[in-house]
Amino acid sequence: MNILLDTCTFLWVTVGSDELSDAAKDMFVDPGNEVYLSAASCWEISVKWLLGKLHLPEDPGSFLAKQRTQHLIEPLPIAEQAVFHLTKLPRHHKDPFDRILICQAIEHSLVLLTPDPLITQYPVRTAW
Repeated sequence: MNILLDTCTFLWVTVGSDELSDAAKDMFVDPGNEVYLSAASCWEISVKWLLGKLHLPEDPGSFLAKQRTQHLIEPLPIAEQAVFHLTKLPRHHKDPFDRILICQAIEHSLVLLTPDPLITQYPVRTAW
C-alpha cells in the first residue's frame, strides 16, 4: 500500500506520540507499505516554525531530512496534475495544506493517513 502522511501524523511519528492510533502505527511500520511526505507538509512545518507555532530541535530543513531518512519516508513533490484536482473538490475543508494533500492522494492513488474527520468527506482513501 502507498501511504501519504498528514502533517500531524508525520510529526507524531517522529516523537512516538500516543496520538497515533494503533492502526496508523501498524500501517506506518509495515515494511510492505511505501510511505510519503508531501512537499506541502514540509512547507506547512516551515511556516509554523517561522511563526513560532511549532518547536523543533533544529531548523525544519535539517529536521525533515533526518526524520525522513530515519523513518524511511519518501519525498512527494507537488505535481501540476495534482493541483488541478483543487477545482473539483467541495469546500468542506478550508486548510490549503490539507486540500493539497487530498489532491496528491487522489492523483497518486495514495491512502492519506490522517485523524482529520473533515478529510473523510472527500473522494480520497483515508486510514486511521
